[in-house]
Amino acid sequence: KLNAIGIATEKYNTTCPFVEKVWNRSEQIARKNYTVVVHGKPKHEETRATFSHASAHTPTVIVNDMAEAVEISKYITGEKEAAGFTTEFAGKFSAGFDVTKDLERIGVVNQTTMLASDTQAISEFLKQVMMKKYGLNADAIEDRFADTRDTLCYATNDNQSAVYGLLETAADLAIVVGGYNSSNTSHLVELCEKKLPTYFINSEEKIISAGSILHYNLHTKEELNSRNYLPKKEPVSILITSGASCPDALVEEVINKIVSFFPVTSSSEQLTEHFLQIS
Repeated sequence: KLNAIGIATEKYNTTCPFVEKVWNRSEQIARKNYTVVVHGKPKHEETRATFSHASAHTPTVIVNDMAEAVEISKYITGEKEAAGFTTEFAGKFSAGFDVTKDLERIGVVNQTTMLASDTQAISEFLKQVMMKKYGLNADAIEDRFADTRDTLCYATNDNQSAVYGLLETAADLAIVVGGYNSSNTSHLVELCEKKLPTYFINSEEKIISAGSILHYNLHTKEELNSRNYLPKKEPVSILITSGASCPDALVEEVINKIVSFFPVTSSSEQLTEHFLQIS
């Protein structure tokens, strides 16, 4: 109808290739009769989509974190009665899921914006559970546990690894740039918060002045105005990072805004180029 009135239409698949890789691998291991365990936030759009794709081919269950992986393992080993599964994992498993048999062969995939280290830890933990349960060595584990390590998103993983590296250096504060609804950016904030005063912003406009910044609090889900966020000392060391899909131009604007508060010998362009090379 749109074409008939002169409006050109095109169909484009804009699905992230890393997400598609997870979907494709889920289908591949489903054909080999593995149950898919999805590490992700149950209500996150990507996790719901991955769950939908996987559950169309095989029994599927979602675990939010290591604590839930530990509880799943108790159903694998028989430590927990099967009857409790439907209540404990309500809304997180596919229709017809039979906990007495659907956890005999498993493979772990993830919401690509989850911490890769967390997914790897969950995967390795469940792998060890399967090895112990069935008396298998590393050479025979594929009979019960699918290797899905190559489905981890390198863009997210690289960002997380870079932040771990940055946190090894001394800094006064961290500024994380990205969307407030971005899962991978939120994880970077969580990493930084463990070590530094951290300010999560979505644009340079949130930096009001050298003495005031508007930033998002992940825990209360509200924007706060913090004063005196820059320490009164010289030099000030600031860790700056951004989400995997945050535009470089936005990061550059944030750097320029911060640089404007200090007398510097390097140009803002040189500082930005240095940041983009190491981030």
